[in-house]
Amino acid sequence: MIVVTGSSADRSRTARWTARLGVTAAAALAALGLGLGSAEAAPAAPAATTPGTPCAVTARACMDLSSRQAWLTDGAGHVTAGPFAARGGKSGASTPTGTFTVQNKVKNYWSKAFDAPMPNSVFFKPGYAFHAGSPAVASNGCIHLTRAVSQQFFDTLAPGDQVQIVR
Repeated sequence: MIVVTGSSADRSRTARWTARLGVTAAAALAALGLGLGSAEAAPAAPAATTPGTPCAVTARACMDLSSRQAWLTDGAGHVTAGPFAARGGKSGASTPTGTFTVQNKVKNYWSKAFDAPMPNSVFFKPGYAFHAGSPAVASNGCIHLTRAVSQQFFDTLAPGDQVQIVR
């Protein structure tokens, strides 16, 4: 039994924590009793990838920074276009890896930070976009696509679509 002295606020706070700890302890004991508390964790199931790409089936755009290739998919495991030549960020200005969603699109974006045009920008993270640029030249973190391919990405992708960038 826990005896709490002090103000009513202290007693109330202590009672809340005691209740939380009680629920946590009960859950831990139940898990141990069911054999769920073993030291070995079950291996995670491998994520399904779209054939021909290194990205998840749910990604509508896929970029492999290592192979400098990008794809468009239907988001259900089928490549709809690509692979395309693409280039990510240079050393010191790397392209982020992970799973993102298209935030917005700007047809004729002008970068104030680099005082440069970024046609057909499809932003997947603040400050990072697929856009027209030479795939032979490393970017400042964005993904360069030829003008024709950037137009295809711009026309195909919509806000909310999943984008995956892998290394």
